[in-house]
Amino acid sequence: DLYILNDDYTLKGNISEKLISDSDSKISYLRGAFLAGGSINNPRTSNYHLEIFSQYEEHNEDLKNILNGYNLNARSLERKKGFIVYIKESEKISEFIQILGASNALFQFEDERIVRDINNSVNRMQNCDLANMNKTVNASAKQVEDINIIAERLGLENLDDKLRVVAEARLKYPEYPLKEIAEIVEDGKLSKSGLNHRFRKLAKIAKDLREGTYEKNT
Repeated sequence: DLYILNDDYTLKGNISEKLISDSDSKISYLRGAFLAGGSINNPRTSNYHLEIFSQYEEHNEDLKNILNGYNLNARSLERKKGFIVYIKESEKISEFIQILGASNALFQFEDERIVRDINNSVNRMQNCDLANMNKTVNASAKQVEDINIIAERLGLENLDDKLRVVAEARLKYPEYPLKEIAEIVEDGKLSKSGLNHRFRKLAKIAKDLREGTYEKNT
């Protein structure tokens, strides 16, 4: 008796308890269900996703309950021609493959997962570097613009020495980040925060010159 028919010989929608009475039988049933209607997306080309298809909602719910008995965070969803139970977390998919005892598939999935995680980490680092570079370029462009306003309307020679050397260094090295500008000003004795403070003063002078409110003591 396969326990798949009702007394009137119609197919049962649910999973008979007699088929999943112990851990070994549950694992065997999961193997069969996955072989019959399961799939795992390639983690390199898409999001992590494992699913098992069922024609019957009761069967789908029973499968979900078995999976969640192993703490796999499985969820269910209705599709056009039936139902699926699915897992989205990569660690849980690995655990599922391990439960089935599919060692070769587990090693392959883990290899793909490691490659994807490394690529994602590299991309995040590159994006962060690019964002920092754009931030540096934008800040430098604004500083150069402010200094040019001061040079045209006031003259850099009329700035106090501390502001003048910073302004001249920025004009000479517009591509340098603050850290490198600080290292070439005052023999490297100027801190990054001190340099920032001077650039804020230059920005205030440029703003006042634009608005016609500049006073010598600014």
